Amino acid sequence: MDTATYVQLAASQQRWGVLAAFIGGMIVAGALIWAVRVGMRYMDQEEPRPKPEEQPRLPDGGAVHEMREMREPDEMPKVERGGSRLMPYELHHSATRTGKDQNRKRWLPGGSGAFGSGGPGHV
Repeated sequence: MDTATYVQLAASQQRWGVLAAFIGGMIVAGALIWAVRVGMRYMDQEEPRPKPEEQPRLPDGGAVHEMREMREPDEMPKVERGGSRLMPYELHHSATRTGKDQNRKRWLPGGSGAFGSGGPGHV
């Protein structure tokens, strides 16, 4: 075999590679086109989007603002020995309630800021 035969053999193998890549690209492009068409058909079956007048609006009083309050534990009511047991409807809906003292707890002078901060702690 001479050099010309090797060149022709290499060129023919290259052609098959280019042809295989082209066919693979056509398959991928066809799959993408099919997926878009299926998606469009699916979107046509969905309910229409809400109109601007159907969108949610702010209440007449404006936006709801954050409320800050001090909470304290709402203890479980004690039942006397021999008394009837508590039923679920007799319990409160939350484990905490609004505290009697609404003043915020402030940092005390002489108290450390955090563990390992180097301060002497409470003295």
